Amino acid sequence: MAIEIEMPKLTDTMEDGVLSAWLVDEGDEVSAGDVIAQVETDKATMDVEAFDDGVLLKKVIDEGDSVPIGQLIAVLGEEGEDISDVVAGADEAADGPESAPSDDETAPQEASESTDPTGDGQIRDREPEPVPAGTDEEGRRIKASPLARRLAQEHSIDLATMDGSGPEGRIVRRDVEARIEEGEAVPAEPESAPAPRPASEPAFEMPTSVVDEAGDLYDSENISQMRKTISRRLAQSKYTAPHFYLTVDVDMANAVEARKKINALTEKQDGPKISFNDFITKSCALALRQHPYVNASYLAEDGEIRKYNQVHVGIAVAIDEGLITPVIRNADRKGLAQISKETRELAGRARNRELQPEEFEGSTFTTSNLGMFGIEEFTAIINPPNAAILAIGEIRDEPVVEDGEVVPGKRMKITLSCDHRVVDGAVGAQFLQDVKRYLEDPMNMLL
Repeated sequence: MAIEIEMPKLTDTMEDGVLSAWLVDEGDEVSAGDVIAQVETDKATMDVEAFDDGVLLKKVIDEGDSVPIGQLIAVLGEEGEDISDVVAGADEAADGPESAPSDDETAPQEASESTDPTGDGQIRDREPEPVPAGTDEEGRRIKASPLARRLAQEHSIDLATMDGSGPEGRIVRRDVEARIEEGEAVPAEPESAPAPRPASEPAFEMPTSVVDEAGDLYDSENISQMRKTISRRLAQSKYTAPHFYLTVDVDMANAVEARKKINALTEKQDGPKISFNDFITKSCALALRQHPYVNASYLAEDGEIRKYNQVHVGIAVAIDEGLITPVIRNADRKGLAQISKETRELAGRARNRELQPEEFEGSTFTTSNLGMFGIEEFTAIINPPNAAILAIGEIRDEPVVEDGEVVPGKRMKITLSCDHRVVDGAVGAQFLQDVKRYLEDPMNMLL
């Protein structure tokens, strides 16, 4: 019996996936648990395993194809088994349901007359109407899927001359592709589109004179799965969650000295070096334990605010395709050395697109650090379903006043973006004050 393999849901935010590589060929025997393909999701490139034994009879999609969750990608079965019905069903699903014919397509063409508008009393015949697209010369509608119609139009194929292999003789994609392979159709030259009418007051003008050495006005690239998800989720967050922002300036002088001493000790013990980001992760985790509404989510569909009993801090990591947030789980219960080790391991795998879903899903709070790029202050968009995100600026050398005297100081601005549906202004401010307290006196983290 044929076994259908469908595009799996590999991450919590995945809606479709790109099959980046097939790892087996048609005719190969596979066993349950074997990795048969790799799929690019919105977060990482992940393996697709077979759940049954059998022979890979058909690869339904090609490498590089993007398909939604649940669509057929391959068929397993016994060698020589007939799977034409299964593949035909996949073609029908990919083509989409046939749209119902409109009144213009189903109504017979009737000869009619019109009165001359000049009023001279003469009756003139109306000009013959063109045959509607998708009908034969006698006006009968041709049954064909939308994809088949588009392919036929691109290759100047007359659908009226074809017989369909779909239900009730419907012409589907494979029928048109077969005609193209037979060489009976020559691709039509695309008709030139009419020149657009210029706007009376154009809002802007595209560059027409400045080009690069190759003579190109611009470079283009396909939108990756990760970029699609970033665009969708952050747009949803920005326009759904009412953001407000709170900023404090932190005295980092004690943290700088503490880091020097800790790293001197870890160097002797061949341990991991501690970064300022590790200090921030730990201080946020401890403060989240004290402020449950910041460590929470607003779930409108469930009609509840969910305050989490565990503290899982997501750390935004920049990669070529965009951003991903590896998660330090139970960060409030871990020491700086453990946080440092996990952060570096997860960031390295993130940049190589090797993270597993359990390593980047389920954060209860997120931090984003652009201080390393010289950014003094910025605001971040909340990573849903979190209720807040902390934006971290660089540590600045600047003069400060202490005991009436101007002395050298080290300062860092941090900005908390809050979802006002969950976090009120006073709650966010108190959370920031606790984070600041931990950073300005790191010994508090040990209490």
